[in-house]
Amino acid sequence: MKRLKYAILTVAAMLVLVGCGKEMTANQTGAAPQQHFEWKLVTSWPKNFPGLGRGPETFATMVEEMSAGRLKIKVYGAGELVPGFEVFDAVANGTAQMGHAGSYYWKGKAPAAQIFTAIPFGMNVTETNSWLHYGGGLALWREVYQPFGVIPFAGGNTGVQMAGWFKKEIHSIADFKGLKIRMPGLGAEVLKKVGAVPVALTGGEIFTSLQTGAIDATEWVGPYNDLAFGLHKAAEYYYYSGWHEPGAMLEFTVNAEAYNSLPADLQRIVEVATKAVNQDMLDEYTARNNEAMAALRDKHGIKILPLPDDVMEALRQASAEVLKEQSDQDPQFAKVYASYAAFQKQVSAYHRLSEMEYYKNRQGN
Repeated sequence: MKRLKYAILTVAAMLVLVGCGKEMTANQTGAAPQQHFEWKLVTSWPKNFPGLGRGPETFATMVEEMSAGRLKIKVYGAGELVPGFEVFDAVANGTAQMGHAGSYYWKGKAPAAQIFTAIPFGMNVTETNSWLHYGGGLALWREVYQPFGVIPFAGGNTGVQMAGWFKKEIHSIADFKGLKIRMPGLGAEVLKKVGAVPVALTGGEIFTSLQTGAIDATEWVGPYNDLAFGLHKAAEYYYYSGWHEPGAMLEFTVNAEAYNSLPADLQRIVEVATKAVNQDMLDEYTARNNEAMAALRDKHGIKILPLPDDVMEALRQASAEVLKEQSDQDPQFAKVYASYAAFQKQVSAYHRLSEMEYYKNRQGN
């Protein structure tokens, strides 16, 4: 029995020594401990605002969990660290490592940036995602942002938006003359063509401006977000469809120096998390817009109306003029738009035989 006990103790001691030897070997190799990073992410949206504002929060949670806490990201709403229209500059100069916004806010820096959010009468969300990830769009986007030291990623999509909230009915294109309406991007340029006065406002400024009469109309997103802002309390008429933003693509922007400082696995985690949020946001909007539209119609009695056909045709013609002018004025815009337009032409031909036919047959006579 004593011999057995002695043998057990001897084996145990040997195992301890082996374990110590492994630990010493690992230490002797000089392997560096895993690095940890803490980033700031600034947005153009109110903190935790439904859809737009929650997307960055979801992204930050995903990254922290997938990286086992090696990359922690703190999200700031518009105005908490920088104003909503200064997100791009904050990322470019390193005040924050990341941003979440709409690329059309940066048209003053690079006119071609507008294309990556939406083009009036352009591609829907499915088509835009395909162009970005399989049609060369993302490479062009990164080419546009490269001089600023910023790397863009697709960061969510609202789907087709609504045409907006109006305090008076729209009967013809003449009703846009002198109309003060909140509208960003290329849609704003189109409205100028038809005599409207587009106004640039961040989301948090819209309700008060509409309620006080500082503006006569506004587009924002769609029923889910519009109901959350209470826009139905400030305007009576809700028009569709969103000619100006048929698939509003949002963006995650990353400071290039910060991104390049990450090890390869964390870079991959950032990339995968942006793609996950890009799809998750669309899923949420598709579900929530249904519920919100029913509430606006049935509970609040909002008048939900289509823009008249002649108005839509005038906007379509004005859009074509704006896109030609923008292309003539800026070679980079022309290059990106040529890629976009070629992809739209091809995918539209296919969707006439697939998606559009299916919708027609699903609806029936």
